[in-house]
Amino acid sequence: MQAGLVQTFRAFAYNNAWANHRLLTACAGLSQAEFAAARTGFFPSLQATLNHIHVIDLFYIDALEGGWLGPKAWANEVPYPSVAALKDAQRAIDQRLIVHCDALTAERLDDVVKINRDTSVQTERRDRLLMHLFQHQIHHRGQAHAMLSETTVKPPQLDEFFAAGEAPLRAAEFRDLGWSEATVWGG
Repeated sequence: MQAGLVQTFRAFAYNNAWANHRLLTACAGLSQAEFAAARTGFFPSLQATLNHIHVIDLFYIDALEGGWLGPKAWANEVPYPSVAALKDAQRAIDQRLIVHCDALTAERLDDVVKINRDTSVQTERRDRLLMHLFQHQIHHRGQAHAMLSETTVKPPQLDEFFAAGEAPLRAAEFRDLGWSEATVWGG
């Protein structure tokens, strides 16, 4: 049976949350100093990179929900200095994205979303904005993954997309997240 476009966006939201969970769980093995240590990347540390993912998620998810937060989302570039606090906050924002994608319909994908840029209002079709958001997350998680490989903590595998035959390999993490395969794929 064909998944359909709405289901594809739902699966991307769940995969995004799973990847964030895996990456932040691995980062929990670092000391605070290692988490904040200067590293090579677009942002200068794991702490800054992973907080950037969070604040930009907040910016776009607020807009997708019809909010008007705008650039206030990144007024504090590192709102969660510790891994533990960031993991909790990221899980909450990931859940908001899942709820949003769970409520999608084919018609809603064509809706125009207004994004507060303070000096202007950007408009984007919902499906395009979601694709942009997922690409942004993947890009910066890749940078964080590379930074983590410079530490003694083994980076988690992040290049999987819920292959059916590998469901047993992620079952424990899904239980930690309160999910099942049916949660992601329906049925």
